[in-house]
Amino acid sequence: MAQKPFYITTAIDYVNGDPHVGHAFEKVQADCFARFQRLMGRDVRFLTGSDENSIKNVQAAEKADMPTEALVEQNAAAFEGLVGKLNLSTDDFIRTTQDRHFAGATKFWQAINPDDLYKKDYTGLYCDGCEEFKSSGDLDDEGNCPDHKKPPTEIHEENWFFRLSRYGAMLEDLIESDTLRVYPEFRKNEVLSFIRGGLEDFSVSRSVARAKNWGVPVPGDEDQMMYVWVDALANYITALDYSEDQSALYAKYWDGAERTHVIGKGILRFHAVYWPAMLLSAKLPIPHNVYAHEYFTVEGQKMSKSLGNVLAPVDLTQRYGVDGARYILLSAMPYTKDGDISYDRADAKYNADLANGLGNLASRIITLAGDVSYEEPNVDLGALSSDMEAFNVPAALEKIWKIVDRANKLMEEKKPWTLKKKEDKLSQVEFTELMERFLQDLHMIATYVAPFLPETSEKIFAQLETREKKILFERI
Repeated sequence: MAQKPFYITTAIDYVNGDPHVGHAFEKVQADCFARFQRLMGRDVRFLTGSDENSIKNVQAAEKADMPTEALVEQNAAAFEGLVGKLNLSTDDFIRTTQDRHFAGATKFWQAINPDDLYKKDYTGLYCDGCEEFKSSGDLDDEGNCPDHKKPPTEIHEENWFFRLSRYGAMLEDLIESDTLRVYPEFRKNEVLSFIRGGLEDFSVSRSVARAKNWGVPVPGDEDQMMYVWVDALANYITALDYSEDQSALYAKYWDGAERTHVIGKGILRFHAVYWPAMLLSAKLPIPHNVYAHEYFTVEGQKMSKSLGNVLAPVDLTQRYGVDGARYILLSAMPYTKDGDISYDRADAKYNADLANGLGNLASRIITLAGDVSYEEPNVDLGALSSDMEAFNVPAALEKIWKIVDRANKLMEEKKPWTLKKKEDKLSQVEFTELMERFLQDLHMIATYVAPFLPETSEKIFAQLETREKKILFERI
């Protein structure tokens, strides 16, 4: 039986600043999942994009004394540029200022059950950084947003609200039964606890005045703009031409696909609670998988412009190369807790695992093998399936590097270069058999690393064919 297509998306990023390594990590990680599913023979569509209707973008433009449109255009280009700089295998890049998005977001609003939308006066504490109203329980002891370290602003206005409170029991059942799967497991429990604590209706619009007339208008209400999370979440379907009456993309990759969102832990509620509830109201299919990853600190501190510790993706690619940067990002982030990144640890990891590990192994094998032929091994991709289906990249990389380490250890034990020098037939037979095994190991490693280090995989396969040795990773 043919597998369903696999549709995978990342969060779309605010374009109020330049991309940093946290943005790069999410995109690279999602790229690994997309590439792995393609290796497994599935039809994959991989989407990323930029969130351009946020008030944060308006505020950043005001601070830079630029028109909002000009700042958004400039910064969106930097985010879209990550596709090439990180060798991402994306199929589309959605910008929420595009006509296809405005049309799709409008259609989505109109598809929501009218009984689930109502308008009322509201006073609440709003964090511009999170683009979210906060309850007192969301704040720290000093009354600050724990993520942005400043107090939210009290806002009073008339907004449209969505009746999230109607969907608590339904969402709890969907998540508890793994119809909607939340990864890792402790995040699933976190979402269930949030739902069981009682869901409150939430604002889905803001005044045109507060939005500075920037964003997607609410259909039929000229005084209101869609709240950024409504139009931003809709990007997953607007990028599939949802606005069209008979969109082949939507039919194939939303209605007919396994739907997967890769996002940061800070926006898990929006993706595992708010978004599915609105889809249920609109009678549209909900996601199958929501994977929430952890965040990076830099040498133990949160990345901050004021501290001068913000790492840009280009900083890593210039130092380690594209695949080296991908590996540093992927290996520095644990599955269930925040990761910390520093150049000292990254240099050590790069040298140990790539230059001295995989790179040295490949160099030795290609140098020694000469014209020794080998039978291509039957590589079992299923060995990584359980980890990749749970979105556990560290576990998958650990399995691959066990093969690398085992081969390097065998190389040191057997010392095939000494056998190659001997002229007796027995030594030559032993050398040939040993090199056949090493060539098969290298072929297997090249297959396994393809989702994570695609250029390296291609280079290894090329060297296996030509037997022309080229250094994969220069030592730092």
